Amino acid sequence: MTNKKEIIASIIIIGNEVLSGRTKDLNTSTLSIWLNSIGISVQEVRVIPDIERKIIDTVNSLRTKFDYVFTTGGIGPTHDDITAESISKVFNSKYDFHDEAFSILEKYYEPGEFNEGRQKMAKMPTIAKLILNPSSGAPGFYVENVFCLPGVPSILKSMLGGLNNVLVGGDPILSRTINLKTYESEIAKPLTNVQNNNKDVEIGSYPFFRQGKLGVSIVLRCVDKVKIDNCNSQILEFIKEKNIEIIEID
Repeated sequence: MTNKKEIIASIIIIGNEVLSGRTKDLNTSTLSIWLNSIGISVQEVRVIPDIERKIIDTVNSLRTKFDYVFTTGGIGPTHDDITAESISKVFNSKYDFHDEAFSILEKYYEPGEFNEGRQKMAKMPTIAKLILNPSSGAPGFYVENVFCLPGVPSILKSMLGGLNNVLVGGDPILSRTINLKTYESEIAKPLTNVQNNNKDVEIGSYPFFRQGKLGVSIVLRCVDKVKIDNCNSQILEFIKEKNIEIIEID
């Protein structure tokens, strides 16, 4: 069976608070893991400030290079939430109340609570389609191949399931991790040989120190389970020859 075409994506993390270090970026990991599971490979991530021109230029740069672009942050009710208006300018769309989004939020809030600030969350490109939000009501949206999600990690995560029928993925990207009690220098040469003999498998090695143990995680990634299994066997072979302790395989 032939593999499907590789589907590639980029992620844009929008927010001064991420650049300043006040807020940790958890969304890249959440999005990447989920996208890999449906066969979409994340190949670029950018972190940019809440500046309209920067948002417009970055989105325009990436949307022609990637099958999908995902933005996170900047679609809330405050003055610095400017992603929706910026995306309107990217697509030369009117920025106004989106009828469906307004209706969803109006029903979500108790009478009298749907104030001007919250109404702002219903403003977006009028040509946008919605990404429903089961956590806090305020929907995300997408225009063509650009998908705009909130910056709050738990809310973003809850909204991903709503995109399963929208995104077209390739073959799911499988992974296996071998955790070893060793040093990178000890496995560098044999691991390079394995990589050279397994061009279709992406092999990464990552040193770690946890629970008093120094070690290396070898991560294998590929769309083909048989190729991962073959690669795994070759790695286990040289591990056995070198008498390296395996901490865990997952």
